[in-house]
Amino acid sequence: MAGCRVLYWKAKPMPASLHALRLLILGGTTEATMLCQALEGQSNIAPILSLAGVTRAPHLPKIAVKIGGFGGRNGLRHWLQQNAIEAVIDATHPFAATMSHNAALACNALNIPLLRLERPAWQPTPQDCWHTVPNLQAAAHMLATPALWGKKHLTVFLTTGRKETAPFQAVPQHHYVLRSIDAPDAAALPPHTTLITARGPFDLAAEIATLRHYQFDCIVTKNSGGNATFPKIEAAQQLNIPVIMVNRPAPAATPCVATTTQALHWLKQYQPASTLRDV
Repeated sequence: MAGCRVLYWKAKPMPASLHALRLLILGGTTEATMLCQALEGQSNIAPILSLAGVTRAPHLPKIAVKIGGFGGRNGLRHWLQQNAIEAVIDATHPFAATMSHNAALACNALNIPLLRLERPAWQPTPQDCWHTVPNLQAAAHMLATPALWGKKHLTVFLTTGRKETAPFQAVPQHHYVLRSIDAPDAAALPPHTTLITARGPFDLAAEIATLRHYQFDCIVTKNSGGNATFPKIEAAQQLNIPVIMVNRPAPAATPCVATTTQALHWLKQYQPASTLRDV
């Protein structure tokens, strides 16, 4: 398929009588990585991990990997048919709403079992100072309200991803610090932006040091959930830094589990002779 790259690792030969369930994993998250690791070497399952290709040098598991898009819902449906996929686990990022929606439509049309693997969202505590908003545009609008902050010019920590900085061009008076694995498109950045290129996870001590170094007035982030990026939320709480928290988009109407173990248990019902390992 044009626009994508498929890598294969040689697996142990399977007996002709043993059917391997052809599974597509829509990945890009820690949960997807854990699931792939649990499935490595399984003789009765043939997983394929799909990555969007956003990260330029992703860490790849030892299973088949497809990198690149499908071409929308129709392209995904065609790919599922061509590759005789029998089950799909959507373990994309909680904010990858379009991909999840397309997966739900395509699997429904083909009567393919679909499971959503999604880590729970973070929940605020009485010690947190969160301003929850529905989207990034609302987050930018909140930054344009001086009365809320008591000053016109803020130092803002952007941890929304390198492809979602354009809304903050509408509030160019602030100094932004953007942290990303890969460098973003410079044309999409607000005028006063400092770039930190680094790959996490970052522990609590490192996050406290970063927040203190830049003396942030607030943090803008998405409610990704999970443990990997939570230390910045914990650090903000300890340093009394307000957080503009972007809520997750409405989920697709898909059965959902929160852990890799639960996803493996779901898979067992589609395999007559399962040898899946628990994690």
